[in-house]
Amino acid sequence: MKDRTRAIHPPVVEVPPDNRPLVAPIYQSVKFEFEEIAESLRSLRGERPGFFYQRNSNPTTRQLELTVAGLQGRDDCIVSGSGVAAISTALLSLCKAGDHVLCFVEAYGPTRAIIRGMLARFGVEHTLLSIEDDDGIERVLASRPTRLVVFESPTNPVNKIADIARITAAARGAGALTLLDNTFAGFHNHGQFDVNLFVHSLTKYASGHGDVMGGAIVARRELVEAIRPDAGNLGPVLDPHAAFLIQRGLKTYHLRYAAQSESALAIARRLEAHPRVRKVHYPGLPSHPRHELARAQMKDFGTVVTFDLAGGFEEARAFVESLELFAITASLGSVESLVMPPQFMQPRDFSPEQRRASAITESTVRLSIGAEDTEDLIADLEQALG
Repeated sequence: MKDRTRAIHPPVVEVPPDNRPLVAPIYQSVKFEFEEIAESLRSLRGERPGFFYQRNSNPTTRQLELTVAGLQGRDDCIVSGSGVAAISTALLSLCKAGDHVLCFVEAYGPTRAIIRGMLARFGVEHTLLSIEDDDGIERVLASRPTRLVVFESPTNPVNKIADIARITAAARGAGALTLLDNTFAGFHNHGQFDVNLFVHSLTKYASGHGDVMGGAIVARRELVEAIRPDAGNLGPVLDPHAAFLIQRGLKTYHLRYAAQSESALAIARRLEAHPRVRKVHYPGLPSHPRHELARAQMKDFGTVVTFDLAGGFEEARAFVESLELFAITASLGSVESLVMPPQFMQPRDFSPEQRRASAITESTVRLSIGAEDTEDLIADLEQALG
């Protein structure tokens, strides 16, 4: 074999079956082969295990899918290159022209944009309510056929709490599917409810370190298998190296989430007592309008603390820019503490009535509490408030 050929066909190093690596390797390969065409065809037909092309599956991404599915308490999962890719893939796969989607003012901005823009162009209709309008939800579901109810709990950014049992019961009675963006609550919450599909931004708590993006659709196996062909054709592929980093991040997920939630509750209590804070939106506080519902539904209350300053837009800007330990940027769930000022969160696609329902004001600030020392974070917040 000449060197030019040898460089392209290196020797194969086989790991003995009784000598497994403790950490699974990264299968950084787009293509996989069988020695016989017949076996390749059997694998493509699902008659035997195996891999063929990374856009459809890869051993590294498959390990992550199975891990995430197990953490959320479901059978199967599809991972994608971002959380928004997971949302768009699920919506495009499940909806067709003439369908109706029930969604909410408090939904993540890109989710609203996909439903109100992209799906609308394809002939999918929608109704937009507030997540706290329980009677309205039941009324809409009883009055017209609905394909999908798309919601979040807690919501982004003001931590409203959905009555998940009531929503899923109403949807099931009307023959609609439910899709819960469970990113804020995390994998260890809400699995006990009759939710058909969960979506997650793996960029947040799963990764935990702000250095990789990913998303996930989690459901029972038959529903995942119905979506998977569309996912393969749409191509929202998660790179194996990104999947490896997210899988590694998940090893400390429960430790990080618990510590960060504990800090978030302590910070929410301190902010609520501060004279320059008008209102704190955190479901762990008894003052939250759905605190008891959150206590009943969740194991903890999350790492996002949102609050309204007593002043206005300019005071919020000055406060945010005075912080030293909080980075002014998007996202949440990383070990670094982050802050989103009202300038970044103002909804631009709302009517005045919808804006009021969103509860985002000109002085609303969202904190993502990281893994720093709690007292250090409190000291930073107090000096910025002062």
